[in-house]
Amino acid sequence: MSGESRTMRVAAVQMVSGMEVADNLEQAARGIETAACGGAGLVALPEYFCFMGRHDKDKLPLAETPGDGPIQSFLSDQAKRHGIWLVGGTLPLRCPDAQRVYNACLVYDPQGHVRARYDKIHLFSFQRGQESYDESRAIRPGDEPPQVFEMPFGRTALGICYDLRFPEFFRAQGDVRLMVLPAAFTWTTGSVHWEVLLRARAIENQCYVLASAQGGLHENGRRTWGHSMLIDPWGDILDCLPEGPGVAAGMLDAGRLAAVRESLPALRHRVL
Repeated sequence: MSGESRTMRVAAVQMVSGMEVADNLEQAARGIETAACGGAGLVALPEYFCFMGRHDKDKLPLAETPGDGPIQSFLSDQAKRHGIWLVGGTLPLRCPDAQRVYNACLVYDPQGHVRARYDKIHLFSFQRGQESYDESRAIRPGDEPPQVFEMPFGRTALGICYDLRFPEFFRAQGDVRLMVLPAAFTWTTGSVHWEVLLRARAIENQCYVLASAQGGLHENGRRTWGHSMLIDPWGDILDCLPEGPGVAAGMLDAGRLAAVRESLPALRHRVL
């Protein structure tokens, strides 16, 4: 507990991103400002916050080199301007394959410096009738596990969207106090699985889960589920935004986390 904050307000920015980067950055900036003005010390943007194109390959021309580019500059400036920890959703970063990109999540500290990076490992694919997705067409899976980062409330884990379906991925990140998951869940899968999977990850790891989502009908015709939310270590939903741009926010409380772990010491009872 030494050096860690007992409480901290966090917020998930929900967006309905389109095909113009400038418009998306403006929408993200409004959400970040709302969250920061509400007292959030950590703010998370959704997956694909900066761009959702009509075709998978549309994102390739936007790919940036790590540490250089307008999207990364925007994220750094926003973190510094508001003095917050900013989990920058995902953005396309260049990879060794010229026909694909990394779908990368960067975390910025209040000074605007990158403190963690995670390139999405699990790539989503889905086929039902006319609805079809295959992220591997334009995205290269990451080669490294996510970096757990230290922020004032304690150790924090990262995941991106489809990672949510793999509990071993989060358990492998060790004892954390918060998990942050930027996402763009489809309407079809989100309507049945989103909430139950998020609550399960919070319950089994006895930690807070903050999920920032895309939520609405997009310019490219895709519809995302939304329901950005904050869940406590007991699995209770502290706040949820069903659809449309906005913010879901709430308090992290070290006392609540400790009480849950003390009354039901499941993490200490693990055998495997």
